[in-house]
Amino acid sequence: MPNQTEVPVAVREALMALLEPRPMRRGSLSERYMKCNKPGCPCSQDPKGRHGPYFSLTRGIGGSTFSRLVSGDQARVARLQVDAAQQFRKDIERYWRACETWADAQLEATEVTSQEADLKKGASKKPSMRKSPRKS
Repeated sequence: MPNQTEVPVAVREALMALLEPRPMRRGSLSERYMKCNKPGCPCSQDPKGRHGPYFSLTRGIGGSTFSRLVSGDQARVARLQVDAAQQFRKDIERYWRACETWADAQLEATEVTSQEADLKKGASKKPSMRKSPRKS
């Protein structure tokens, strides 16, 4: 039986991905083009004539949505941060799967050990399903 306390390679690798510090943020980054509604401005008739791009970071906090406008340069940095956060979530899921696989292996090893112990004692594999005699 393998050592139950030895950490599997998959768990170690998944954990290493989580240990890498990186700036990240939750939420999303969107690019918008807007109408100004000034009389005579071409943006009101032509969708291609709208103003922008305007970039906004949006995030839900406690059931409310918060948005913040950022410049084009800030948007490039924010995109990297949002992407890093999405990768972090994937890395966490990978870590969970590796840990659950390890936990399943421990359960299976315990079950096999338990069955082996029963066989050594001379126990049968299935318990008898005898019913008690009926009382009248």
